[in-house]
Amino acid sequence: MNKTNIIVVDDEKLIREGLKIILSTYNDIEVVGLAGDGREALSLCKEKDVQVVLMDIRMPNCDGVLGTRIIKEQFPHIKILILTTFNDKEYIHEALKFGASGYLLKDSSNELIYEGIKACVKGNVVVHPDVANNIILNTTYEKELNDDDINLKYNLTEREINIIRQIANGLSNKEIAEKIYLSEGTIKNNISTILSKLDLRDRTQIAIFAFKNNIVN
Repeated sequence: MNKTNIIVVDDEKLIREGLKIILSTYNDIEVVGLAGDGREALSLCKEKDVQVVLMDIRMPNCDGVLGTRIIKEQFPHIKILILTTFNDKEYIHEALKFGASGYLLKDSSNELIYEGIKACVKGNVVVHPDVANNIILNTTYEKELNDDDINLKYNLTEREINIIRQIANGLSNKEIAEKIYLSEGTIKNNISTILSKLDLRDRTQIAIFAFKNNIVN
């Protein structure tokens, strides 16, 4: 069994050690390091074979936003999953802007954290429901757009809008392909077109676009 190697980053020792105990109960996850801030996490990323960094936001010396930025600059393949108590729009925006693959709150169930980690590894976007609501509620809309409005404004086809919606729902390319009866290769091509049309970088930015434009179920 291939295990997902994880670093847990939190300035509170009790929390990071508690998370290690919880995650160690899953056979396909290996906690390979613990860090007290973003710079310690970066050092561990240089020493270990890491797939996912589970990162708190508010920490002394190097917080989760800066930690996300410096890790993604040197290790763009490593997934960063934010796990914090702060459902704050500025933290959310900054973390996702610098490349975090998801944003969960510490009241999440153990299973949601586990599923979030696995989803990140697959390249999916992970957003706690309350965080998604925060993104929507704190976004200023010119007007409420329906699919036809979005089509006209952004030159998106009905299929592309549907794919954006499924990405925001956390589905992988394979899952989207099965849901709308297309090949996985076709989905990949459509996503590349979407990124180009919207001038976006990755799936996380597509998900944020979906939340901001109410392209969600």
